Amino acid sequence: MAEPFSLPRSVGGQPALRGSAAGDIPAAGQADHPPSGFARQWRMFMQTRSLIAAVLLALEGFVVATGTGGPGWLLWVCALHLGACLGAQWGLPSAERGGRQPWHWLATIGVDVFTFAVLEHFQQGGISFVPLFALPVLMGAVLGPLTLALATAASATLFLLGHAVLTAPLLTEVSTSRLLQSALTGTGFFLVALLTHALAGRLAREEALAQSSLAAAHMQTQVNERIIEGISEGVLVVDARGQVRNANPAAQAMLSVDHSPWPAGRLWLSDGQGWQGLAQLVEQSFADGQPLQAQVRIESNGLISHSLFVRTQLTASKDGRQSRLCVLFLEDLREVEARVRTEKLASMGRLSAAVAHEIRNPLSAITQANALLDEEVQSPTHKRLTRMIDQNAQRLARIVDDILNVARAQPSAGPHAQPPLPLDDTVAHIAQEWSQQHQAGQVLGVHLHAPGAQVRFDAEHLRRVLINLLDNAWRYCSSEAGSIRLMTRPVGPQDSSLRLSVWSQGGPLEQSVQRHLFEPFFSSESRSSGLGLYLCRELCERYGARIAYQRKRLEQQEGNEFYVTLPAVRSDAPGQPSMPSLSSRWPADTSLPPDLSTVI
Repeated sequence: MAEPFSLPRSVGGQPALRGSAAGDIPAAGQADHPPSGFARQWRMFMQTRSLIAAVLLALEGFVVATGTGGPGWLLWVCALHLGACLGAQWGLPSAERGGRQPWHWLATIGVDVFTFAVLEHFQQGGISFVPLFALPVLMGAVLGPLTLALATAASATLFLLGHAVLTAPLLTEVSTSRLLQSALTGTGFFLVALLTHALAGRLAREEALAQSSLAAAHMQTQVNERIIEGISEGVLVVDARGQVRNANPAAQAMLSVDHSPWPAGRLWLSDGQGWQGLAQLVEQSFADGQPLQAQVRIESNGLISHSLFVRTQLTASKDGRQSRLCVLFLEDLREVEARVRTEKLASMGRLSAAVAHEIRNPLSAITQANALLDEEVQSPTHKRLTRMIDQNAQRLARIVDDILNVARAQPSAGPHAQPPLPLDDTVAHIAQEWSQQHQAGQVLGVHLHAPGAQVRFDAEHLRRVLINLLDNAWRYCSSEAGSIRLMTRPVGPQDSSLRLSVWSQGGPLEQSVQRHLFEPFFSSESRSSGLGLYLCRELCERYGARIAYQRKRLEQQEGNEFYVTLPAVRSDAPGQPSMPSLSSRWPADTSLPPDLSTVI
């Protein structure tokens, strides 16, 4: 079975596919934290004490029943000892190393030493309880500080020596052997305490190091997950059988051409429609045993949806011989082309001075020649033509200045340098000109709901933004009546902002296109320059406005909406020029409702 290769799950979106092999490492933060080694050792000692106490109680009960042991009250001592052990097992928390209070040790180690000493001293019949002293010595050495372990060993040794002195006459052969045996046993207790404490300390340090390494690994895993989730390049992991083991959100977005959710179970390249190219590339990469790269077309319903640039990398097993998994790196060719076009923008910025010189000089000559011609002609028709030439030459000069300002990244004068502009009247005038030029007829519906509202925006720049949005809507909409809607309305608290939107009926934009809508030189059509929406965004930001895109449903119809949010100007501010209202000259659209404020 292939080695697990863990990739992240999407945040805020659909989860990425996880590896199906057993042993996949769970995501950081989701794994159950096991108890520490100290807590496990504490529970083990508590259970061992309870078990030994139960055995002593049974043994003492048997001795008392048969009359072969010591006094009967030792049975109550064993019963109290068992109760103390069970109480400590369930009542004392398993604190970390060094977090115990002194009375904790008295309630555990002290009780054990005292109980074993009483049994050893008063028990009769040749039963020895000396080996039981090893349990509190080990417990103090493993769970407590070194002084506790040495004190436990010392108390057990002192008791053995005292018991030897009390139970045998001094300076006899029996007392000498008992004292020697007690001394050797006590020495063993001290050695066990020292060695066990040293080993326990080493194991504790190794456990702390392992936990630190595990925490660092979890943190690195989280960082890797966030990085893989955020990159625009798709990452797909496939095994030799063609089973998709993992995929990051970018890969899912590239391959889900019909915008349907990915199945929760196993997924195979052969199951996806239009994935035959990917399957063949993976099969060839495994057959050749080396990385490959190629352009793969993703199809949907028999039609080519988009093309991807795919690179494969093979992972190796532990022995480095056999390839186990194939990692595919997916890039949308349109994004690659967009980066190339962005580099062209940098080149255009370097050539801006030469372009300004070459364009402005002919424009200046045209403007001067037109001025001289205007002085010579007398006919009203000729006068009107010279004015048209002058107006369009000035407009062309302003367009050149704006493009050069964008290329040079020059700071603008700010929105407060512009006089207030009536929004509804200006939009109505621009819409009327655009409709007459394109013969839109009933296709364009204008709905103005911000009467008297004003914005600080250059009239020619607002015209350029609106013309670009209307041209895009005209290019992709249907010819039905009302398939393009131009709307204005106040938004925000106390109508502090104004919203200008262009909605058009049409299919949804792909995710790869939406990410680069407002980038320079990015277009889904080869004949487009890709500068229209980019210049719209730059002009809006110059006046403190914001342009954005969203998919919106309007009157039971799905469509694409580009909207601009502009800061509103108080209508009672002094010094505001006004334009004659053009709304009365705009014919009413009887096929549309008079007020769309309830649906937008």
